[in-house]
Amino acid sequence: MEQRIGVFVCHCGINIASIVRISDVVKAIGDYPGVIHAEEYKYMCSEPGQSMIQKRIKEKKLNGVIVAACSPTLHELTFRNVAVRSGLNPYRCEMANIREHCSWVHHDKDMATAKAIRIIRSLVEKVKLNEELEPLAVSITKRALIIGGGISGIQAALDIANAGYEVILVEKSPSIGGHMAQLSETFPTLDCSQCILTPKMVEVAQNRNIKLYTYAEVDNISGFVGNFKVNIRLKASYVDWDKCVGCGLCIEKCPTKVSSEFEENLSKRKAIYVPFPQAVPNKPVIDREHCRYFATGKCRVCEKVCELKAIDFEEEDKVIEEDVGAIVVATGYQLYDIQKIGEYGAGKYKDVITGLQFERLLSASGPTGGEVKRPSDGKVPKRVSFISCVGSRDPELHKSYCSKVCCMYLAKQAMLYQHRVPKGKATVFYIDIRSDGKNYEEFVQRAQEEEKINFIRGKVSKVYEDNGELVLHAVDTLSGEPLEVRTDLVVLGIAMTPASDIDKLTKILKIQSDKDGFLTEAHPKLRPVESLTPGIFIAGCAHFPKDIPDTVAQSSASASKVMEMFGHKELSHDPMVAWVDEDLCSGCGICISLCPYDSRVLEIKEGKRIATVNEILCEGCGSCIAACPSGASQQRNLQDNQLLKMTDAVLSE
Repeated sequence: MEQRIGVFVCHCGINIASIVRISDVVKAIGDYPGVIHAEEYKYMCSEPGQSMIQKRIKEKKLNGVIVAACSPTLHELTFRNVAVRSGLNPYRCEMANIREHCSWVHHDKDMATAKAIRIIRSLVEKVKLNEELEPLAVSITKRALIIGGGISGIQAALDIANAGYEVILVEKSPSIGGHMAQLSETFPTLDCSQCILTPKMVEVAQNRNIKLYTYAEVDNISGFVGNFKVNIRLKASYVDWDKCVGCGLCIEKCPTKVSSEFEENLSKRKAIYVPFPQAVPNKPVIDREHCRYFATGKCRVCEKVCELKAIDFEEEDKVIEEDVGAIVVATGYQLYDIQKIGEYGAGKYKDVITGLQFERLLSASGPTGGEVKRPSDGKVPKRVSFISCVGSRDPELHKSYCSKVCCMYLAKQAMLYQHRVPKGKATVFYIDIRSDGKNYEEFVQRAQEEEKINFIRGKVSKVYEDNGELVLHAVDTLSGEPLEVRTDLVVLGIAMTPASDIDKLTKILKIQSDKDGFLTEAHPKLRPVESLTPGIFIAGCAHFPKDIPDTVAQSSASASKVMEMFGHKELSHDPMVAWVDEDLCSGCGICISLCPYDSRVLEIKEGKRIATVNEILCEGCGSCIAACPSGASQQRNLQDNQLLKMTDAVLSE
């Protein structure tokens, strides 16, 4: 085939043009073998730029196109769509990255220009050998799986279900609601958390398109976008929820009391329990770890008092399989381990508590009925000190990132404390205040100016107990003066971290997380709710710390991506996948264990063991190709002969 390749070089404003001499690049590449047209434009991705490429493809009868611009992760699809509109196979269009790989990492214009030319030459050699591929068709199971039943998972589930699609919602706790159910009021409106959350919880339970599995976990996921198979473990509750009417008699008669997780260990619950009064579903579970019967073989009081015979001590975990087409991961967060904050006496002094524990003290349904009392002696504290950035923004010892909500919820809690204890004195220690949401800055100003809360700019270095009082050592960084503040109660704005089981889940889902364990999005600007695995989306604090409005917005965004996918009759899958030369394959199986997508199996063909590829599962990562000792594994449009030609083009003068 005669090569008629066009090269289009983008200035990217001054991103590329300030370092790379674009005219020199166009001149040099215009004389390269196979290139019959080279042209530059300031913004190639703009409508005029795309129209220009489309026009040149038709005018010059181009059968290959190179767009020298930014990263292909940003605009490869854009320019491949231009090729399609021009009648050119999209896989005969390539992007040469002369921004991230060249202009952004160099300062010498001569060297950057020479490098840009070499990068483009290598892509010209690649496109010469590119096959005209066609996308692979994939059927869709139009049912979504939501992992996590906090406000994030609830919002995503309701959006998808209300659009008419089936949803499976899996929550590992006995009830949906997540951490939002533990809150007293929410900033900046100070509306009741339960009042805005519980109607949504009830709506989930009553929505005919939602199948709710609480006290359940995802055990395994196989398959691919549009066709996932999910194994869900339904943990034994030892209560037949179909028979149980939630009368609560079993809970009342249970003799065993243990610390309540929902109340952040500030009060007790029974060994058979409902997490909180508004729980959905409002059915009890037996805590096997603390149940007397499972520990000693005696008791069974709950069974004796249950007239409906709903207690079943013989129940076992069950694993069920569900078929879904898309997955939303909304696993939420947990607080940073308070035991690691030794300098503040966390875990040592009862009156040093977390912000979430203080929420329970403020809550009307909390352990004290909304009356603020010290955990140590039950007395009302006259002085409360709030410390921000505990574990956050501390790259040397703890977490380097900002947890985003701490400034706001400490201001809220200080305000609510003074409402509950009018003669009380609230003091907030902060590094700086980050109030970046709508009406957030006004809320903080209200706390400072109208509520007269004492805000001190300074980090607390130490907290210790002296004669029944807690003493804080700090420095006021505005005045430069050291401070010693005596207080009755210390509330820590603890860092938010990923859910405890996120590592296990990322392995099951084959998605990526960052160094802190939060889930990684496909692109921070253009694909902020998509993972790098097609069909799997991320929402809420599983992605990164965020407040309730941002969590709800991102969850609805994930839901919209699912609905967009379900709106098609079938999906298309990138055909740039691995394939196997059966004549060269020795059947060694090395590629099988290395494939992160389980797309390879060993088969017997004509008495010979060979590796085969499920093209729908393959994501073209190249692991198998790099490891294959016989060179049998290749990738379409990235084959060995292409790579060698590209290398020669880069190294040749």
